[in-house]
Amino acid sequence: MFVGSLEFDILLGDVHSLKEKRSVIRPVLAELKKFGVSAAEGGDHDLHRRSLLGVAVVAPAVDHLTEVLDTCERRVAAHPEFELLAVRRRIFGPED
Repeated sequence: MFVGSLEFDILLGDVHSLKEKRSVIRPVLAELKKFGVSAAEGGDHDLHRRSLLGVAVVAPAVDHLTEVLDTCERRVAAHPEFELLAVRRRIFGPED
């Protein structure tokens, strides 16, 4: 069994309040969950132009895990309403 995670550091564009931030982030999280992952905003809750999103997935094979994580990363990067500053990926296997 393998566990993988992604951490997205995001700079939001024309957002002026936490309410506007939620209206941008909430659909992204819903989109990611369609791929069978757990997704949540994990940091920068009090900053209206920054967000830290986390994604986690468990898979029986590392190939499938990598495919799901790659898909999630591409989907987040494709959003024009924000800039993806950094992505951190971690994969844990049976030996970890």
